[in-house]
Amino acid sequence: MSLKSERRGIHVDQSELLCKKGCGYYGNPAWQGFCSKCWREEYHKARQKQIQEDWELAERLQREEEEAYASSQSTQGAQSLTFSKFEEKKTNEKTRKVTTVKKFFTASSRAGAKKECEEIQETKAPSPSINRQASIETDRVSKEFIEFLKTYHKPGQDIYKQCKLFLDTMNHKRDLSIEEQSECAQDFYQNVAEKLQTRWKVPPEKVEKAMDQIERYIMTRQYKYVFCPETTDDEKKDLAVQKRIRALHWVTPQMLCVPVNEEIPEVSDMVVKAITDIIEMDSKRVPREKLACITKCSKHIFNAIKITKNEPASADDFLPTLIYIVLKGNPPRLQSNIQYITRFCNPSRLMTGEDGYYFTNLCCAVAFIEKLDAQSLNLSQEDFDRYMSGQTSPKKQESDSWSPDTCLGVKQMYKNLDLLSQLNERQERIVSEAKKLEKDLIDWTDGITKEVQDIVEKYPLEIKPKSQALAAIDSENVENDKLPPPLQPQVYAG
Repeated sequence: MSLKSERRGIHVDQSELLCKKGCGYYGNPAWQGFCSKCWREEYHKARQKQIQEDWELAERLQREEEEAYASSQSTQGAQSLTFSKFEEKKTNEKTRKVTTVKKFFTASSRAGAKKECEEIQETKAPSPSINRQASIETDRVSKEFIEFLKTYHKPGQDIYKQCKLFLDTMNHKRDLSIEEQSECAQDFYQNVAEKLQTRWKVPPEKVEKAMDQIERYIMTRQYKYVFCPETTDDEKKDLAVQKRIRALHWVTPQMLCVPVNEEIPEVSDMVVKAITDIIEMDSKRVPREKLACITKCSKHIFNAIKITKNEPASADDFLPTLIYIVLKGNPPRLQSNIQYITRFCNPSRLMTGEDGYYFTNLCCAVAFIEKLDAQSLNLSQEDFDRYMSGQTSPKKQESDSWSPDTCLGVKQMYKNLDLLSQLNERQERIVSEAKKLEKDLIDWTDGITKEVQDIVEKYPLEIKPKSQALAAIDSENVENDKLPPPLQPQVYAG
């Protein structure tokens, strides 16, 4: 991703965010630059026929059940049947319906033994408290969904049956890949939306509300099966991104040309709220709610820029600031959340509107972080490598540039950090010089040893046998007794 501009910041051409196919919708890096609609058309053409046949058969089964249900209730007046009575009847016929659905999905399911194993695995609870909390939330969402559908009368009953049939379908197709399950969910959204508009003549504004409630009801129940599944490498990508962000902790707003002044209290509060929203995204179970967290985070960013510059923020200001927020917050399971939204969110939200725009920018921010290098930050490769290895850190703010209202503790903290940085550099120099001295001593010792060996080889030491002691000069003179005595000095008196 090329992120250069004249102002030494980060700039993204807005045309790069659009779908490669030129349909006018926002593209997504996770879909190779296509929007969800074009991506599905390009990637899943081979499965369209099979999926269409499945849905036609499901609709036929539904119509048969409706006819049987209507005939059994003809004596009681089908027109006066309320939604609560419909729920009671569905409970009484639960056994028959489950049996029928199982027969319908026998061809696409595994052997019975494997189904039993899957059911046993589903009943295993790694944390009873978490399961209880999820069960309470699921029950609450179900009750709210039923209350919401009561306002739709007859279409509400049909919507509920469609949703129950889809959940049964997903339960019997649990062995499919996550991409195939995503395709089923996307087709379900599209089919229900078309029926609301064409068959049931629901107004567009009510269709959008209904689709939001349908997504919330379905994905609350499917969340534990389709979020970060073990069959994908989502968890591995999460760990890689978190490690990468931790390694980039030294990146400053000035390096990214972020037009945000955190010394302003209001701006600082906006930054904290933006970080809180992006982290809170992981706690949500519905794709739309995760998108809402991204949207709230983005709006806080725009407000922070507006307060700092006293003018509306632009796209060139927004993306660098979003990158900075992601680096500072290091959201948990970031890649898993992005993939979950991409796979199971209502496609109309991702292709249009502010939610889709902000989500696309978040994908661009993550892609930039993964490929961030020295050139992106206008640094030399040597400085970038030193920062990444932790040998040193960028120069902190000088004490004379602090505002008068800055906390003394903060000033002292930065002063201590500078001192520690200087001590670290001195220690590194001492260690380097010590290693150099050690190397010089070893080389000198080796040189002296070699010279001595050369001299010894050139002038070898020869040790001769011990010779006899010299005898006295007159020891062998046998005639020494005949010699005259030695002369003695004579003194004469004169």
